Amino acid sequence: MDWSQMLQIFLFSLLCLTGSSKAVGELCKDYGREFERVFSVPGDAAMLTSTLLAPNVFNYDTVPYNISWYDPRTGRKLTSETGKTLVQEKTLWMFNIEMDDAGDYVCVVRTPSQCYKQATLLIVNQNNPEECGRPQNEVEQVLTNTASAFLSCPLSDQIRKVDNYSIQWYKGCERIVEDDPLWDRFTYVSDGQRLLVAQVSPEDHGFYTCTMTFDLEGLSGRISETFVGTVKKDYCLVPKVVEPANKIIKADLGSSFSKMCRVFVLSVGGQCADLIWTARDDFIPENVSERVFQESQSEWREEEKKGVWIERQLNFLEVEEEDFYIDYTCQTWSDRGFYSASFTLQPTDPNYLLPIGVLLTSLVLMFTVSVVIYHRFKIDIVLSFRRMFPFLYTNTESDGKLYDAYVAYPHLSGSVASGEVEMFALHTLPQVLEGRCGYRLFILGRDSLPGEAVVDAVEESMWASRRLLLVYTGSTFCSGGQSDSSSSDVLEAWKSFERQMAMHRALLEGSLKVVLVELEEITPTQLAFFPESVRHLRERQGAVCWWKSSRTRRTRGLRCGRWGEEEVKEKRGELASPSFSSPSLSSSSHFWKELRYYMPVRGKRTKCPEKNSLLNI
Repeated sequence: MDWSQMLQIFLFSLLCLTGSSKAVGELCKDYGREFERVFSVPGDAAMLTSTLLAPNVFNYDTVPYNISWYDPRTGRKLTSETGKTLVQEKTLWMFNIEMDDAGDYVCVVRTPSQCYKQATLLIVNQNNPEECGRPQNEVEQVLTNTASAFLSCPLSDQIRKVDNYSIQWYKGCERIVEDDPLWDRFTYVSDGQRLLVAQVSPEDHGFYTCTMTFDLEGLSGRISETFVGTVKKDYCLVPKVVEPANKIIKADLGSSFSKMCRVFVLSVGGQCADLIWTARDDFIPENVSERVFQESQSEWREEEKKGVWIERQLNFLEVEEEDFYIDYTCQTWSDRGFYSASFTLQPTDPNYLLPIGVLLTSLVLMFTVSVVIYHRFKIDIVLSFRRMFPFLYTNTESDGKLYDAYVAYPHLSGSVASGEVEMFALHTLPQVLEGRCGYRLFILGRDSLPGEAVVDAVEESMWASRRLLLVYTGSTFCSGGQSDSSSSDVLEAWKSFERQMAMHRALLEGSLKVVLVELEEITPTQLAFFPESVRHLRERQGAVCWWKSSRTRRTRGLRCGRWGEEEVKEKRGELASPSFSSPSLSSSSHFWKELRYYMPVRGKRTKCPEKNSLLNI
């Protein structure tokens, strides 16, 4: 700091110390009278504030200054020693105001090089009984009809200056008591700085006075402010954003897209709210030539809901990659506040519906084809699997059984059918199953010991067999068949014991699997004579039908209980080409494959040759 600056500060201090009544008449830059006037009544306090401490006057942050207040009528400098006034730099407090205190009060601001002054007018009104003696000005606060509204105390500047305070509200001359039922719609908020009026009605129109009692640097005072509370019949409540709803919306890349911003406002009267779309903290243009633009605002009134709908649509002519993962915000504002809602644009998820549909259709089709193929070629598939993976099946040699199958067939004599059945049972079956496939069969009369009782032979052989091949024709279970004396014992054994024993073990004990071998097509009339156990077994598991594999079958006139005339005349040895024993060269293989399917699995044993001149396996 040089000597010239020190000299300026010294002279400035000396001027401040020697200030006198001549200070008002100094050649200071005069800013005239403060625009804001101060109102008061006798007995109240008033706060006068100068606006000279402003950047447009001087740089008060860097330039030292001194503030003084003067009464221009006496030229006397006002201080805090009188108990009547209190000086706080640019603020002058006056207590216990009288009518003579009305007038201008001058604030003088001095710097080392300049001097500024400004007057503030204090207006002291006489007490008016009709208005309860409160000072009033032209300030107006609006109350919205049918809504809840706040009234603000105009003494906010004074509240920030005092040490402590209490506030009391008045409507006209009546004190608003918060706990009084008469004032149940009025609530003090923020220590009384705001007054909440619930469900505003036209009766709430009138003068409101906010009175503050306070303490400041040991002095007590009271200050009041009155304003007009005006109830507007035209009102506008808080706008409600119906959409967007702060959600994620998905769109296809390259497609067009639009989103409506829809706001509803309960209101009476004219327009009271506006809305606009923004993105990235910037307004979206309304130019329709832009790729992304917003349309003009539109609105209409809905009388039933007593409100106004306001809409503005956002359009994307073509969605691009840069549009994704951005918040698009619809902002709306009114005199009741500012509100917004947004949505985020994201790309749509990949369309898995078509490939999933194709996949499911393919799986269903594949499953259906597989089921059809399996049912059509089940026997071939199972036999091939057994042949290729014999080690997966248990060896049957250790199960204690001697035979793979017990062959039961009708022992009828004197009929053409009898010869064909015996030819099939005694020659065709053993030739294929034993000679070609390696199975071991038991056939009563062929494998039983001479002189052995039929009952014992049947029972023991069934216990020693893994399967029972029940060979029958349409006339097997019919009564009235002819038999000679040499075969009567065998016939009786078949009808009385062999079949009953087999069915008992198959159906009741479940210890013997029965394979029905049907040599000719069975008519409903013949089926009616079948034992119930055979019919039940035939319905449950079906039969291996030889007649389906025969290339030629003679037309038979068999009737249950009698033979056709041609069959009675034929002798067993006179048959030129027995139909049961003549194998088909093209289709008989299916019969033998089906029969092998039901036979015991030959695990790890010699397999049937794949090529067979008789079976075409």
